[in-house]
Amino acid sequence: MPSPSLEDALARTESDAESALKAASAVAVSLKRLRGATRVGDLREIRRAMDAAEQSIAALRQQFANTAEGWDFDEEEYLAGGAYLEELVRTAQRQGLNIYQQDDQIYSYPSLVRVLAGERAVTIDRAREKRLRPSVLVAHLKDIQGRKPRFKSEAFLESLYRVHERIVAYRGKRRGTVVRLKEVYDWLTPRPGDSRDYTVQEFARDIYLLDQSGITETRDGARVSFPAATGTKSASGTITVITQGGQEKRYYGISFEGAE
Repeated sequence: MPSPSLEDALARTESDAESALKAASAVAVSLKRLRGATRVGDLREIRRAMDAAEQSIAALRQQFANTAEGWDFDEEEYLAGGAYLEELVRTAQRQGLNIYQQDDQIYSYPSLVRVLAGERAVTIDRAREKRLRPSVLVAHLKDIQGRKPRFKSEAFLESLYRVHERIVAYRGKRRGTVVRLKEVYDWLTPRPGDSRDYTVQEFARDIYLLDQSGITETRDGARVSFPAATGTKSASGTITVITQGGQEKRYYGISFEGAE
């Protein structure tokens, strides 16, 4: 038997909440009737209105109890266990959005989505998002995909260039030396917690976006390239990204050539 989906659980509780709202409307009607009777002093109507209000309040109480009892979804387990990401992928397929699961994240070009199970939230490129209903989140990701990417290729290239130059100088090497991208990432995230705030998957995504942008030259004329790994040992030091078309792409190193 397939496990219940978050979408179905939310739809059911939404329907229950709608029924509770109708019951609340009946309470409001009976109380307005009571208010009207007291305003003019209709003593017989006051008693009937009180009885009607009491009945509608009891109906509301029962409907709300049913609503609360109906929400028995173990959301933390669903979010932490990977089922939520799988549901997101299925929902995206139905809604015509290409997204891809990579480890414990979702890649929806150009965004990375991470689940924060304990906080009942996700992050989209480090921006916290609490709207977790799969159909709603997928629609939001489609909207993001339709906008112009905010990624600043020039600024990212300059930061890579500065780190590359520091590493090369530290080693006593010259410009043009190939530096592993994993080492560049380590230099970019030196403090405890940095790699949690800016993951290696986000770094790989940014390298891919830079590679696709066509921006290849720094302000002082140095040209970037991303040499491939050679040999089995060096190939193990690659970083991996899912491309816009859903293929896996590996990057190994970075170098700069040109003006000093």
